[in-house]
Amino acid sequence: MGERPRVVCLCGSVRFLAEFDAASLAETLAGRIVLSVGSHRQRDEDALAHLTGAEREAALDRLGALHLRKIDLADEVLVINPGGYVGESTRREIAYARQTGKPVRSLEPLP
Repeated sequence: MGERPRVVCLCGSVRFLAEFDAASLAETLAGRIVLSVGSHRQRDEDALAHLTGAEREAALDRLGALHLRKIDLADEVLVINPGGYVGESTRREIAYARQTGKPVRSLEPLP
């Protein structure tokens, strides 16, 4: 068996689910293992809409913490940022990745 493929973690706003899906496929076809958001079919807020406000906030916090662990597992981060959009959560993830020495690339230039 050959060398372990690089692992890339996709980060960005879940408003760009189609772009997450396209990037996941492109990275996979390029021979990389992809870690991504929980669903490319619906936004976290929509998937958690059945929860109470407090339950939803707690679940979103857990998902955010889990995504940082995905960054820990990754060799690099790819930011999904059509039009250059980078929200607050994504900015935190980029800062975390850089603090831990992970290379960060993006679809569009980062601010």
